[in-house]
Amino acid sequence: MDDSTHERIRETIESDAVVLFMKGTRQAPRCGFSAQLVQILDELLPTYTTIDVLADSALREGIKEYSSWPTIPQLYVAGEFVGGCDIVRDLFQSGVLEQKLGVEAGSNKDRGPRIGITEQAAEAFAESIDEEDEFVRLEVSKSFEHSLAIGPQEPGDVAVRAGDLVVLLDPASAKREDGVSIDYVETPEGGAFRINNPNLPPRVKSLSVAELKQKMEAGEKFLLLDVRTREERRVAKLEGARRLDEDLVSDLLDMDRDTILIFICHLGIRSKTAAEQFLAQGFKNVFNVEGGMEAWSRDVDPEVPRY
Repeated sequence: MDDSTHERIRETIESDAVVLFMKGTRQAPRCGFSAQLVQILDELLPTYTTIDVLADSALREGIKEYSSWPTIPQLYVAGEFVGGCDIVRDLFQSGVLEQKLGVEAGSNKDRGPRIGITEQAAEAFAESIDEEDEFVRLEVSKSFEHSLAIGPQEPGDVAVRAGDLVVLLDPASAKREDGVSIDYVETPEGGAFRINNPNLPPRVKSLSVAELKQKMEAGEKFLLLDVRTREERRVAKLEGARRLDEDLVSDLLDMDRDTILIFICHLGIRSKTAAEQFLAQGFKNVFNVEGGMEAWSRDVDPEVPRY
């Protein structure tokens, strides 16, 4: 392992109290052992850092040497290597993992999240509740897709009071809802609830070719990354775009995670995959150009050849 990879691993481990090196991402594990560790950590923590080793071969091999552990996933807590799937699972079952994570035993069952409901939202909910045993039900999936409903309390529900209302959450949702606010707004299509969740993980943002053109003309600072092949770039090239090769990937991984990255390909599919990989590496401002070069040629600059 070279010095730069060693330093990158060290900085990653020190970047958060809990860091999981895994195959895939927290939202989409790509091996069963990684999925098991994500499930365990999700039971105990609302947030933690995951690093997708499949996105970087140097990191994948380097972390094995760094920890003297031959397999993935690997969990670090407060800079200390805890172990792989079997060890972490045993620690979880014995209750020792909660101690290492600084989680009070059973605290996730005894304390509900904080939820804020605006006056407008409270009035809209009140109009929908007809029975005494009906409450507002709020659910959020692992991919942070929210749903609202009115219904009775079910076994295992976490009940949270928000003003004069009681909000019910299933235990998994409760861990992802602390600090959530619910508003009710008027739209051209009618009234709609709007949910703001501060726990929402960073996502790849969509960027139209018109918006990309505006950013370029305004002189905004960003890196435009072209994931197409050399042959494709010979046919149609966008000024200022850099081809994403291995050397550039290495340079990017050494950059500040606040760097704005904009990805483009032929149709916007490959670029989105690449963008998600860098999002998993901790970059916060990641964009994908919808429609790619095809949309650029069609809607912005017809002199750029279409293929």
